[in-house]
Amino acid sequence: MIYILEDDANIRQMEAYALEHSGYEVKQFENSDELWEALSKALPEMLILDLMLPGDEDGLAVLNRLRSTPKYAKIPVIIVSAKDSELDLVKGLDSGADDYIAKPFGIMEFISRIKAVLRRIDTAPTKQIVFGDIVFDDDKKQIFVKGELCHLTFKEQELLKLLLLNSDIVLTREVIMDKIWGFDYLGESRTVDMHIKSIRQKLGACGGYIKTVRGIGYKVELG
Repeated sequence: MIYILEDDANIRQMEAYALEHSGYEVKQFENSDELWEALSKALPEMLILDLMLPGDEDGLAVLNRLRSTPKYAKIPVIIVSAKDSELDLVKGLDSGADDYIAKPFGIMEFISRIKAVLRRIDTAPTKQIVFGDIVFDDDKKQIFVKGELCHLTFKEQELLKLLLLNSDIVLTREVIMDKIWGFDYLGESRTVDMHIKSIRQKLGACGGYIKTVRGIGYKVELG
């Protein structure tokens, strides 16, 4: 089941039509109140989310609420929005969206990117990753550095997790982009560098675990 939260009836129905003809079941909502009521009863495989919504809760607020609520935190979310600036895209992805599609868009691209996100959803059991003075609680989506809670954005968490799971292995920027943002993300490799810089700062002394391999990418190692 895929949920669609979109206040424009024409766009909502077009998205639903495309999904249903691709074999998906769909439920449509035009405001966040309807969505929360549905979520209290059943969780979807994915949420298609518009940013500009009626009422006091816009799409970004919905996304932040999802990611901060353990019951809903792992629902894949694709933002579909008329806001197409780089700032809007980065803000959406850093808030926890799995992909961002700018309006207007082609139906084939829409379905392709939905399938791509569903393919890369991690279904592995949750666990705790310990690396030096970093403890990554994958169940609660919390990071502790020397016993203190470290606040990272959703994408920063996913990037740090990828590095920790591949400790002592050099990951190229291209591999990181593919795993964290998806093969069809149109951003530049500097997105990776910006996120690495932010993670290092937030980790404090443990930021030194993240090593730059010049001309290639990054790895984590002790010492």
